[in-house]
Amino acid sequence: MTPIQLFDPASSTYTYLLADAAAREALIIDPVDEQLERDLAILRERGLKLVWSVETHAHADHITSAAALAEHAGARTAAPQGCNIGTAAVQLRHGDVLRFGGEELRALHTPGHTAGSMCFVWRGNVFTGDTLLINGCGRTDFQSGSAAQLYRSITEILFALPDETVVWPAHDYNERSCSTIGQEKRTNARVAGKSLAEFVKIMDDLNLPKPRRLDEAVPANLSSGLRHDAGGNDGVPPPAQGYAGNIPPQTAYEWWQKGDAVLVDVRSDAEREWVGFIPGAANVVWKQWPGMKMNADFDEQIRQAVPPGKKAVMLCRSGARSAHAARRATELGIESYNILEGFEGDPDENGQRGNRGGWRQRGLPWRQG
Repeated sequence: MTPIQLFDPASSTYTYLLADAAAREALIIDPVDEQLERDLAILRERGLKLVWSVETHAHADHITSAAALAEHAGARTAAPQGCNIGTAAVQLRHGDVLRFGGEELRALHTPGHTAGSMCFVWRGNVFTGDTLLINGCGRTDFQSGSAAQLYRSITEILFALPDETVVWPAHDYNERSCSTIGQEKRTNARVAGKSLAEFVKIMDDLNLPKPRRLDEAVPANLSSGLRHDAGGNDGVPPPAQGYAGNIPPQTAYEWWQKGDAVLVDVRSDAEREWVGFIPGAANVVWKQWPGMKMNADFDEQIRQAVPPGKKAVMLCRSGARSAHAARRATELGIESYNILEGFEGDPDENGQRGNRGGWRQRGLPWRQG
């Protein structure tokens, strides 16, 4: 099985799509926001369900589409624990395993390019991010970088892999696609045959200009690609005092069926298409891509959707956006409630939703998009 290697010309970034052909489940590594439509199209064409969006580190040269893939395709996000990407659902540690179908991706903590950088092993392949490039390596002069740590990560962790392991880097600027551990041991100009002191001097003498998008990309990537200037960083749900209260999915369903409330689905259009929708719900988007911008027509649409005298019960994927929408509807004079756990619930670190689960896990009505 070979990974699907995708390329972003603007940043020379490689994105990798891995799939279990039998289960039709997939995982993506280092996706790029400007290539979102391309990646979604490939998933559709191949009939794949994206279950993980994974970062090797917080990038400085492009903005990730991780949050967009979570909303569009229902993927969970994962990132190295040491990178401070607080919006990632799973904070990865050395040795952690992510599963998709019957496949497993294993995390290796390889600090140096950044303090939290990770590489990922799948079958006979290693996805090296900016830690190890073809005939080179990532820079170490900013973002908590350390030449000494990078040397040890390459020589003690990556070079301990079998020589035939295929190396898939996050970047290449010379139209090369892959290498092997054995080849890099023998020929890598920065590392092969070099002592720690020699390597540190090479890195100290590079004097590279800072990445063009550094000031824009790093803050956005610490929020899984949610840009602060686009109003995309929702953070945690607001306090319950901002709306009437939080209710479980079953209660919301009962109110809706009795005619006491209107069920309002505030997820994006693409999210309902990919993940599933609830027949009969009022679809009033809270935020929409690109950039998760506010729906400028939300106020008008929610007033039209909820007749006077009825309550609004708000639903999103996990209960965060719907809390914000419930607060705004309350400000408009509508008695509004937030549905805890949302459509899918908030899985634990093993991907299990247990007994709490969201709307779909409770067996309440829904249909595939």
